Amino acid sequence: MTVTTRTLAAAPSMLGGTIELPAYPCTHSTPRRISPWIGEPGTSGTVAVVGAGKMGLPLCGQFAGHGWRVIAVDIAPAVVDAINAGRSHVDGEPGLDELVARAHADGLLSATLDAAAAAAEADVVVLIVPVMLDDEQQPDYRYMDAAVGSVAPGLHAGSLVVFETTLPVGDTRGRFAPRLEEVTGLRSEESLLVAFSPERLYSGHALANLAQYPKLVGGLGEESRRRAAAFYGSVLDAPVVAMSSAEAAEFSKLADTTYRDVNIALANEYARYADRVGVDVQEVIAAANSQPYSHIHQPGIGVGGHCIPVYPHFLLSRAPEMELVAVSRRVNDGQIGIAIKALQKELGSLDGVDVLVLGLTYRDGVKELAYSRALPLIERLTFHGATVWACDPLLSPAEVERCAARPWTWGEPSPAKAMITQTADPLFRTIDWAWLPDLRVVYDGRNSLRTVALPESLAYHGAGVPAALRAGAR
Repeated sequence: MTVTTRTLAAAPSMLGGTIELPAYPCTHSTPRRISPWIGEPGTSGTVAVVGAGKMGLPLCGQFAGHGWRVIAVDIAPAVVDAINAGRSHVDGEPGLDELVARAHADGLLSATLDAAAAAAEADVVVLIVPVMLDDEQQPDYRYMDAAVGSVAPGLHAGSLVVFETTLPVGDTRGRFAPRLEEVTGLRSEESLLVAFSPERLYSGHALANLAQYPKLVGGLGEESRRRAAAFYGSVLDAPVVAMSSAEAAEFSKLADTTYRDVNIALANEYARYADRVGVDVQEVIAAANSQPYSHIHQPGIGVGGHCIPVYPHFLLSRAPEMELVAVSRRVNDGQIGIAIKALQKELGSLDGVDVLVLGLTYRDGVKELAYSRALPLIERLTFHGATVWACDPLLSPAEVERCAARPWTWGEPSPAKAMITQTADPLFRTIDWAWLPDLRVVYDGRNSLRTVALPESLAYHGAGVPAALRAGAR
């Protein structure tokens, strides 16, 4: 029998999606270029990728790297110019600079502003442009509607159109395929093939993820499914999962991301209870996850990014009866209120109080503000009368100011009486408390300072980590 009193290691955070899996090896040989491309094994054709941004450009590089001629389509002239010069405009994506340069040098990658012309040349058209939320938390189709309208005039008999952008269930068949048919005069499953295959990538890991995660594919019919599966089988090393329908594939992506949102909400509920009963939620989660059927994620100040806070609303837009999904969204968005109450507990009114927010991007290491919880946090602090300062190693002072905060330079004296960590950037663990002589309270929004030594006078609040039980407690 083994008996231990050693605290179990905390479960890895799922907030950033950075768990690494082994890559599938490439088993492709050099393909034979044909036109038109009809899905024959060992062949390649021409693909137009509409939307050459953070996710689209890695797809361009991946496809070209497997012998396809790629036409990147974007509405930004600077993006098109960069690609046509063999340069990646996307920062922080390991291997992408080299992949784009090589594909361009090999004559396999070019870019254009003309979506219809690209579609006319292409055997396959992949759309990966944003569908986000409007002010009523409903899907905002502005960019996708425009993209569909721009490519439709160039489609021709035999075109395969694949939507990689995450969509509400039924949109591929019910919203976009009819629009393509109306403009082209082509009929789905006869002269026009339409499929859905969700991107499953994370910023900073896109190329790695393409070799790690199975590719889900669903078509409007059997031929669309077959052709789309053949396409992805020719450009990806990971397995391709041909699903029964486009709707099944759409639902799978929403189920994946919504699961994570619900799981994080549960962790946040656990954290609130742990605060009440005086236990360390990270110890509890690590212990629970030592049983193989438990996969509790980590609590925090909230959930940001393009995916997790957005796609549950796609489900709710079609199925408002999903009460658990709706409650989970409210729980996760409510974490900002928990942080503000922690400051008020120590300081009373925040009116006129200087508050320092560390980390403005939606997660550390990724220069993206999409649905970052820092933005509503700053808004709420300002509403309570606080003067908000902020620092993020990925943002310039001007970019910090555009987030409605005063920029604080790392290492300079600060007048802050309160500090909130909104990301877990490793830099923040190196802070010198002498820079903040008036600091009275820290809210550790990602539990990333739990092992950092604090001054005796400083009150600590974590997400379910009581001050007395911190690993670095005084």
